[in-house]
Amino acid sequence: MISNASKIICGISLIAVPVIEYGGVYLLRVLLLREDRFRDNPARQTLSRAAHAHAGVLLLLSLICQILVDSTNLPQALSWFVRIGVLIGSVLVPLGLLLSTGSPPSEQPEGALQLVFSGDFILAISLLTLGGGLLFAAI
Repeated sequence: MISNASKIICGISLIAVPVIEYGGVYLLRVLLLREDRFRDNPARQTLSRAAHAHAGVLLLLSLICQILVDSTNLPQALSWFVRIGVLIGSVLVPLGLLLSTGSPPSEQPEGALQLVFSGDFILAISLLTLGGGLLFAAI
């Protein structure tokens, strides 16, 4: 049985799906129309594609983790840390990639790339905690 906490976080996560879909439509439109501001900037292309791909994959990971938290014996505070940490990490990584694309003439990622590292750290700690909780629940 899925817990109310999982339902809440999954509901919040699923609201983000149209945002990811819009990002995909935007990328498709830009690539099909061959807009110069996008096409002429390889860094912008790479970061935008990576952001869109990471958003979808990490959102799925976040949804799966919500169900897995219900299978652990983690204390409630730690369960909420994992639930929120996985969701925040899955938002910060693509957000950092998107915001670091900067202005069209920019050839290098900008300062927002720090969000990617922060999101990765939060995601890693959350996943390690969940993995440990699952292993201890199996023992």
